[in-house]
Amino acid sequence: TNDAKQLRKAISVAPRGRRASELLNITVGTQSISPLYWAIESGSLNTAKAMLEDLLVIRADRDNYYYGCDQLFERHPEIIHKLNSDAPNLLRTLLDGLVWRSRLILQGERRVNYYVKHLVQNADGGFNQALEWIVEGQDPKIICHDVVVLFADMLWSGLAGHFFLLGRCYFLFTLAVFITGQSILPQLHEDLNNQTDAERIAIFTCRILIYVFSMGQLFVNQVRCLVSDCRNGHIVRLFKVIPFPEYLTNMMQVGNLALMLCLLILCTQDPIFHCINSEGQLFTQHCDGQPNSEVYSTLSMVAMLLYWALLLDLTIFSMQISAFTLVCGRVLSELGLFIGSLIFLIITFASSISALNHNCSDFTNIPAGALSLMEISLGMFPSEHFHQIQEEVAVLLTVSLFIIIVIIFLLNLLVAQLNGAYGAVYDDMVGYARLTRGSIIVSALGGISRKRWERYLETLGFEERLEFNEGDVGLAGGIQVTEPANEHPTTVENIRRFGGSTSPAMPWPAEEHTHGDGAEDKLDRLEKIILRATKKMTKKNKAGGTSSGQSQSQQSGSSARSEDDNESDH
Repeated sequence: TNDAKQLRKAISVAPRGRRASELLNITVGTQSISPLYWAIESGSLNTAKAMLEDLLVIRADRDNYYYGCDQLFERHPEIIHKLNSDAPNLLRTLLDGLVWRSRLILQGERRVNYYVKHLVQNADGGFNQALEWIVEGQDPKIICHDVVVLFADMLWSGLAGHFFLLGRCYFLFTLAVFITGQSILPQLHEDLNNQTDAERIAIFTCRILIYVFSMGQLFVNQVRCLVSDCRNGHIVRLFKVIPFPEYLTNMMQVGNLALMLCLLILCTQDPIFHCINSEGQLFTQHCDGQPNSEVYSTLSMVAMLLYWALLLDLTIFSMQISAFTLVCGRVLSELGLFIGSLIFLIITFASSISALNHNCSDFTNIPAGALSLMEISLGMFPSEHFHQIQEEVAVLLTVSLFIIIVIIFLLNLLVAQLNGAYGAVYDDMVGYARLTRGSIIVSALGGISRKRWERYLETLGFEERLEFNEGDVGLAGGIQVTEPANEHPTTVENIRRFGGSTSPAMPWPAEEHTHGDGAEDKLDRLEKIILRATKKMTKKNKAGGTSSGQSQSQQSGSSARSEDDNESDH
């Protein structure tokens, strides 16, 4: 049954030393069944929630502390994945059970123990997949839970952040080289023929470095991701028809692919390579038969934009900046709707004005009219050209209508849409920013050596027992921090302490009014009172009906006898 109260009554008779194991493992013959998993898979989520709450309650007698966290993760190391896929509403219950907060306040601070050992490391001492499973869930609320924030930030500041920064330093170096070779050195002289040999050698060196170390590294990364997805069958279909590797669903990987292709085309169009065999100056960019320099300069601009765009992942070092970047990305759809509407109106009015008989040179045909209307929309239309429009009444009225629709109505509508979209998505943006950081942590820790990971685990001190309050040495497997007392105010002792026998074979004493049972008991008592009152009323009604029937029969009998007596007298 899906009754949490009945579960608590049933488990209350279990020995305190085996209480957790009876909730996690029942052996029937040769098979082992988990009551917790059975409750989740059968849809008895109230029972499953009661099991998790019972397992993650800290109980204590005079000798020992009892906490089912270790037994839970030893029996079900994939419990995070199970809850994330089958019962996401219970994931918060699990995470809440990994926190202990003191009710005592010292100098405005409160002690908090986070028992995150089994979220950081697995049974073999390696990196646990808990964070990866949480990121796969894409729940911005869960990723902002205090437990997840603590151990994710701990991994980020301790290991992943440094490795990620080292990788981005290499990218920053290639960007600096690209800027030097494309935007700084070529602009030192207005005439490229006046460049010195040292400057031309420096430009050639920068470009070689870019083609070999930047384009080469991007090419190796793309091939590695492509081969990995093909081997593992990670193929998705665009529009349910076109297959392509799953790694290209990541916009950063799409940017890396676009940058690699731009650099590859730049390498084939580089004028230095085309002029290397020509007579003249060393590494010159001017010779007979060289390709069109406009193509090379345009691609160089596109590659520069891609380099800077790919640096946006550095915003992950600040949650506020990362959240702002994600907000900008989420409201781009509203900007896209505005641009689409603007293009439609420009084409509509440009074709309409072209159908008029007028002498305005700015609207002689549809392309010229569309360009003029776009300049008007962006505030770039020359003011002196309005005099020519004023001479044509029909053109003036049409352009005025366009300005009213676009600048007064459509632009203000865009502002309202952006304001509404920003308010709708901002609350979850910090969560999405943490999801992005979580995915980076998972990918960064995948390349860390075993020795480095073990050294990091030693610094966490999970084997040391943490104090609950001063002098009260409690359980191991956690991290103790302090937080402001007003952040999570509590006046309830989170540890349930019991006197009496300390034998592990004895059950815990009865717990009164826990887990909301007080309200349930009140409702049960009220229901019983109503049932008893209803039964009494029913009995009284039956008794009243019987007595009234008897009195009526007696009255009818007496009246009949009186009539017989009268007849006999006569």
